[in-house]
Amino acid sequence: QVQLVESGGGLVQAGGSLRLSCAASGSIFSINTMGWYRQAPGKQRELVAIIRSGGSTNYTDSVKGRFTISRDNAKNTVYLQMNSLKPEDTAVYYCNALVIRNALVLTPRPYWGQGTQVTVSS
Repeated sequence: QVQLVESGGGLVQAGGSLRLSCAASGSIFSINTMGWYRQAPGKQRELVAIIRSGGSTNYTDSVKGRFTISRDNAKNTVYLQMNSLKPEDTAVYYCNALVIRNALVLTPRPYWGQGTQVTVSS
């Protein structure tokens, strides 16, 4: 089994910062892409940012210049530094990882964390 555990959410005023962390553990051979998604009330889950194993990144337009995704491959951990937060960033943030569990089956499978609430007050 593979578990993803997120931390770092909370309540912050507009303009503030938060740092989310997500640690993957369990039966892991390697991890390809890791990413953060979010889901606001009444809306669909959307991609926020992804980071590939080689370090390349992609961001949704609304967070470019404010959020930074990074990862520590030795710790199987991905981070999301969120600066200049806005009320519209309020959502449950979910961590995602494409995991290869063993060298015999190289097709990666997606795993999700349980989600962490981020609330930005105006």
